[in-house]
Amino acid sequence: MDKRSEIIEILNDLVKINNDRIEGYKRAVSELDHEDADLKNLFDKMIAQSMMLKSDLTEEIQVLHGDTAIGTTGNGKIYRAWMTIKAVFTGNDRHSILENCEFGEDAAQKAYATALESEVIPDFIHEILQHQQIVLRESHSQIKSLRDVHA
Repeated sequence: MDKRSEIIEILNDLVKINNDRIEGYKRAVSELDHEDADLKNLFDKMIAQSMMLKSDLTEEIQVLHGDTAIGTTGNGKIYRAWMTIKAVFTGNDRHSILENCEFGEDAAQKAYATALESEVIPDFIHEILQHQQIVLRESHSQIKSLRDVHA
C-alpha cells in the first residue's frame, strides 16, 4: 500500500469513528426522558461536533483523491447492540446513558491516539488530528463529569 492510500485509510478510520459517535449520540437522545432536555441539547451539540470533524476529515481525503468511508465501525455496531440489550436490563437512567456515552468517547480517544502514532501522516494533517483530539478530549471530560454527578 502506498503512503497516500495509508493516509486515506487512517483518515477514513476516523471518519467511521465520528460516524459511530453521531449514531451513538442519536441513540442516546432517543433513550432520554422528556425531563432530560439538558442532555438532549448536549448530545445534539456532540452530534454537530462530530459532523464538523468528519467534514474536515472528508476535505483532506478529497484533497488526496480518495473516497470517504460511509457507515460505522464494526465495533460501533456491536457496541450499539450491546447498549440496547443493557437498557432492557438496567433501564435508561441518566447515569447509564452517560456511562455508555463515555465508553464511546473512550473509543474515539483511542482511535485518534492510534492515528497520531502513525509515521505516514504529514505534519499538517497531524496538526488537524491533534486539534480534533483536543476537542474530543474536552467532550469526553464533560461527559465524564456529568456521569460522575449522576453516579
